[in-house]
Amino acid sequence: MDTYTYVIGKNCYVNLTNRCTNRCTFCVRNDKQTFEGYSLWLKEGEPNAQQVIDGIGDPKKYDEIVFCGYGEPTYRLDVMLAVCDWVHERGGKTRLNTNGHGSIINQRDIAPELAGRLDGINISLNASDSARYQKLCRPIYPDMAFDSMLFFARACKAQGLNCWFSVVDCIGEEEIAACRAVAERTGIPLRVRPTIE
Repeated sequence: MDTYTYVIGKNCYVNLTNRCTNRCTFCVRNDKQTFEGYSLWLKEGEPNAQQVIDGIGDPKKYDEIVFCGYGEPTYRLDVMLAVCDWVHERGGKTRLNTNGHGSIINQRDIAPELAGRLDGINISLNASDSARYQKLCRPIYPDMAFDSMLFFARACKAQGLNCWFSVVDCIGEEEIAACRAVAERTGIPLRVRPTIE
């Protein structure tokens, strides 16, 4: 049976899709069939909103309902937003972990649709310029991916969404400093997270 929701610590995570616009060199899915004991490869298809809701149960049991699995959640924007509305109606909190390609995937600025539905958005920056981003993240939209991610971040900020950039510590101190400068120019905070082994 496919894993649509899984619990780590005090959060419930939602695995909406295995599709992703990036093929990041450091991604846990490159060489792991399971993550924290959960098999996140979807074999039976992507879940609908009700299947996710059934998997969550009472959202107030968790600190956050986090959209983050083995793919980019904004591929399933309609399902994600339906679940967000349901979680908020029941007093829960939501977060999106994203590569920031939601607007290019959906071919429109999706930030207005996220406003009021997500309590936090973690946007993976991971590189300080387009060339480095292409080498590290290997996007399917090589000429547009980095700029699209920055556009998404600025659009989220303009909508008043609580968003931040993140980078993985495996990129090195010099590149982390360069990413911090990008974040400062954009006016969005940066968080450094450990690489998942």
